[in-house]
Amino acid sequence: MRLLLLILACCLALPAHAQGFISRLLNQPVPGGVAVIDLGPAAGAPRARYQDKPVLVIHEDGQRWIAIVGLPLSTKPGTQQIAVQKNRGKQTLSFEVSNKHYQEQRITIKNQQQVNPNPANLKRIDRELAEQTRAYRQFSPRQPSNLLLDKPVNGPLSSPFGLRRFFNGEERNPHSGLDFAASRGTPIKAPAAGKVILLGDYFFNGKTVFVDHGQGLISMFCHLSEIDVKLGDELPRGGVLGKVGATGRATGPHLHWNVSLNDARIDPAIFIGAFVP
Repeated sequence: MRLLLLILACCLALPAHAQGFISRLLNQPVPGGVAVIDLGPAAGAPRARYQDKPVLVIHEDGQRWIAIVGLPLSTKPGTQQIAVQKNRGKQTLSFEVSNKHYQEQRITIKNQQQVNPNPANLKRIDRELAEQTRAYRQFSPRQPSNLLLDKPVNGPLSSPFGLRRFFNGEERNPHSGLDFAASRGTPIKAPAAGKVILLGDYFFNGKTVFVDHGQGLISMFCHLSEIDVKLGDELPRGGVLGKVGATGRATGPHLHWNVSLNDARIDPAIFIGAFVP
């Protein structure tokens, strides 16, 4: 009887193992999540697009190609599609997006300009937003060095991704990243190898570093007290890029970490094994 149960357990486990490690790690198809789509075998790397933007494609387990698609928080649950080109042919593949409920967060900010900025600050914010948007939309051909990402700091998670945020009682954009509680001056390490593509000292984000890990996978780190890299620097996995601070719109020292995939801000917890469905 025990042998029969063991055989049954192995059979039930086969589909999960057949999926591959990356698929099991990353496939969380919800708004703000990631959809992993099987593209099958091909002689060369297929190309895929979602909402007319290129997406990350990798060869999983040396057997098949998969597309790793970032889903914006604005994605509607239901059927979504990607366009795929491989072996000189084109096809459309469908996948399903499930619903997810995100909680609320209420924050009190003493500086009223960081809640309702004046016209001069609004111009600055628009200019800075355009600069950061261009960085998020970069798509380099390099393959990410790793997709199971390291935590950039070892502090506990303080604010999860996707929170509906209210500043002084007024609703603003949902929380687009993951916050780590850490003391001022704590070194921040690159969760994967990458190139520094943008540095800034922004109205909301404070001192900020953007790192391109490859094929549209981009990390943004903000509220830093110090930036320890230069534009164009190549960072190894674990390389120090700056130190934790409280610059910009922050109520205290912490690290805010964004992960963007095909220009969609997605839950970094997926990439560190901390996602909560």
